[in-house]
Amino acid sequence: MEDFKKKNAMDLNDKEIVFSKSIKAGKRIYYLDVKKNRKDEMFLAITESKKIVMSEGDDSQVSFEKHKIFLYKEDFEKFMTGLTQAIAFINKKQPLALDDSDKKEKLEVDLEENLGKTEIGTEIKFDIDFE
Repeated sequence: MEDFKKKNAMDLNDKEIVFSKSIKAGKRIYYLDVKKNRKDEMFLAITESKKIVMSEGDDSQVSFEKHKIFLYKEDFEKFMTGLTQAIAFINKKQPLALDDSDKKEKLEVDLEENLGKTEIGTEIKFDIDFE
């Protein structure tokens, strides 16, 4: 009976997703899911999923470690401000190496292509300085 309740709850959670984007980054995958709550209000669920391989060879076991953050509309602006500042700080203190110029160019193109393509109705701007 308990398994049935969990399965139904998981099915309901899947139906709440109105937009989803996955970002593959090495051993990690980031999921950006826009969901609706019971009041039909939307929020952002950010999930980091990291592949964990235990032991080696034929006995290896694979599992996934997940972390979630729920971000609500009233916090978007503050979150984006903080995220932008943190990214700018890292890029200023630890810029991409010269041999990473192709990564730098791809990042700049990705940012240009994705800015303004949000489903939340507000424009998000990044001011990242690559030195």
